[in-house]
Amino acid sequence: MKPPKPTARPDKVSLWRYARLFRADLLSAQPARLYRAWMAEFRTPFFRSFLLNQPDLVAQVLRDRPGDFPKSARISEGLRPLLGQSVFLTNGETWQRQRRIIDPAFAGGRLRDTFPAMQAAAAAMVERLTAARLQKVEIEEIASHAAADVIFRTLFSIPIEDELATRVFALFRDYQRSQPILNIAALLPLPRWVPRFHSRKTRRTARQIRALITQLTDRRMEQIEQGNAPDDLATKIMTTPDPETGACFSTRDMVDQVAIFFLAGHETSASALSWALYLLALYPEWQDRVAAEAQALEPDSDFAAMGQLKISKDVFREAMRLYPPVPMMVREATCPQRFRDRDVPAGAQLVLSPWHLHRHTRLWQNPDDFDPDRWTSENGKQCQRTAYIPFSAGPRACPGAGFAMIEGPLLLSTLMRQFRVSPLKGCDPVPVAHLTVRARDGIFLQLQPRT
Repeated sequence: MKPPKPTARPDKVSLWRYARLFRADLLSAQPARLYRAWMAEFRTPFFRSFLLNQPDLVAQVLRDRPGDFPKSARISEGLRPLLGQSVFLTNGETWQRQRRIIDPAFAGGRLRDTFPAMQAAAAAMVERLTAARLQKVEIEEIASHAAADVIFRTLFSIPIEDELATRVFALFRDYQRSQPILNIAALLPLPRWVPRFHSRKTRRTARQIRALITQLTDRRMEQIEQGNAPDDLATKIMTTPDPETGACFSTRDMVDQVAIFFLAGHETSASALSWALYLLALYPEWQDRVAAEAQALEPDSDFAAMGQLKISKDVFREAMRLYPPVPMMVREATCPQRFRDRDVPAGAQLVLSPWHLHRHTRLWQNPDDFDPDRWTSENGKQCQRTAYIPFSAGPRACPGAGFAMIEGPLLLSTLMRQFRVSPLKGCDPVPVAHLTVRARDGIFLQLQPRT
């Protein structure tokens, strides 16, 4: 049994039909030929776009010449109400200044410092599930709750049960269910003064989330000024000056960054964890291997215990290959290019699709199969270097990639140490792209305590 993926559309459809599919689900709007193409061109009446799957072209755009291919303004159309001028959307000097302040908080040594908070969130997740005595569970909801708890504990040193944290989580859940990864305005050449087709609910929910994050940020600033702030990620970021200008983030700057930390650290982690648990339910032999390995995790285990979770890391890595949380990234060519004997004009949109690159039939062996052992094979090692970008790559790679690769395997192992999961008949999930890759109707699994 192969893990599910969306049904691809026919190679040729009208622009109107494509726009409707695009709005409903970014993944099923794409043709099947993209799983084998090195490069594909799409033309609209307003602009040209090129999807790049050839590894050396992907490397040019992301690693070798990132300055020539900044983040496309079109990708920001759907996310601007919530994320403002966050590091995920900015370019140039603004982005460089933001990364100079943010990156130290996610340096290697800080991961060890955040590990106890991650452990506490993992233990709380098990306690909630044990107390509820559930059998049929919607695993995305559980994963979202746990991932949000990790973010609140590591960022602001509060559990998700904190009143403000609970309200942010509830509003964010509503936001991600209604907001596509790309706004329809991304397909149109609109001047800046034209409204961006955000629904009234999207704008209202984004304002509410940002208002609550402002309260959290103001509360932390008061603690910093009084000298009693916890030594967590928020304190580290808010007290780190830009080494070139000496300026720290303003409150507005920090609200923008907390919004993307929550999106990147909660939405993406929950997506990856949900699909990893579903895959383990489909393949019980791998589930048992993860559970056996997880016996190394004790309540008082220190950060060094993560070195023993090699199977869990490979499973989590494979889940992100098959179901990359962010399925597509868009860059813009600032000057004319020549790729694969094709002219790429300035202003063209360059689409880099982890969803298609990770399942490319000319790169990966058995690309649609779930096989965590592939990462020890020569093909897997080669593809990991050249065709695996769940966190993007190059200077714009996610600063929290190391954080995610601790959090995901830790939560996965903690769950498998205590519970067994199995699929429910007639409840096969269908992946769709909203803010991240989620299941259209949820992921329902049977949950049973391990004895």
